[in-house]
Amino acid sequence: MPHPSTGTNAIAWVDDIASDQAIGACGAKMGRLAELYQAGVNLPKGFTVTVEAFWRHWEQAGLAEFADAALDGLGPGAEPARIEAAAAAIRAEVGRRAMSADLAALIGGAYEELCSRCFEINVPAAVRSSAIGEDSGTASFAGIFDSYLGMSGPERVLDAVRDCWASLFNARAVSYRLRAGLHYTDMPMAVGVIELIHARASGVAFSVHPVTGKTDRVVIETNWGWGEAVVQGLVTPDHVEIGKADGRILKYQVADKTVVSAFDYAAGRVVETGMPARLVSQRVLDDEQITAITDAVLAVERHYGYPVDVEWVLDRHRREGEPICIVQARPVTVTTAQSTPTEWDPAAMAAKYIFRT
Repeated sequence: MPHPSTGTNAIAWVDDIASDQAIGACGAKMGRLAELYQAGVNLPKGFTVTVEAFWRHWEQAGLAEFADAALDGLGPGAEPARIEAAAAAIRAEVGRRAMSADLAALIGGAYEELCSRCFEINVPAAVRSSAIGEDSGTASFAGIFDSYLGMSGPERVLDAVRDCWASLFNARAVSYRLRAGLHYTDMPMAVGVIELIHARASGVAFSVHPVTGKTDRVVIETNWGWGEAVVQGLVTPDHVEIGKADGRILKYQVADKTVVSAFDYAAGRVVETGMPARLVSQRVLDDEQITAITDAVLAVERHYGYPVDVEWVLDRHRREGEPICIVQARPVTVTTAQSTPTEWDPAAMAAKYIFRT
């Protein structure tokens, strides 16, 4: 099946791409980060391996014919075992077919430039999937595609980029597309490569209550270290509720946090491990940090004009009064108290909403 030409470059920097091109070239996650940069939000440094790069590899590696043949005959009612077999075959083939030397050099060169901008050799990076249509207001594909934290060195980054491309064919994603009547060409995969902020703590925050839909409060969930253990539901995080009107802390529930996402220097990546005993029942955030997170979340909500779900990181080197670093933002999808975008047309969304996941 042919794809539309994007007319963009293979690499797009977060601080350089125009807002009206960001989502179409960089996918949902990275496109919205680029837009938030233009709005003055504090973000990590990084770049996107664009949709154009995905198509360039797809054509040069000759993957379209293989993928279409593997998916042939599968419909909305296909048995899970058939879907899994087809998806696994495509992922394996994506892994086997080499990236062209020119494209690998472009990505490797961008990673070296990122290291220069961060003043660090082989800077650890978060390599994140950023598909067109991901994390829309209806939660389509939320959490299905792969991301990798702490990839250090050009070879590991290149491998992680290809693994993100392959995750377009996770069995859950294939099944979802079949039920929705979509083809994989409807949602090509861009990949973000951003510096891994040295996290003292991190988590998620909502500009409305994600369960009750109450719009009078911000809700924060947090753990020590990086946020993957929280996002993946592997740990019970501290839970904080803050009143929007006066910034007052309405509730702070300290959890027994038994799992932490920490950087494994031997493996060169972020891994989940047991929490040090002295931190299990210790409160993660102080009042000043809670205020800084709340201010950042409300700024993102004001920018987009609807409730948002934000992933944030508290840099271990941050000083009091400095902003929190935002690493993702998307529409809140579980509340019915306010309306959020429900349809995903990349061109229309790029024109109407200067925002992302």
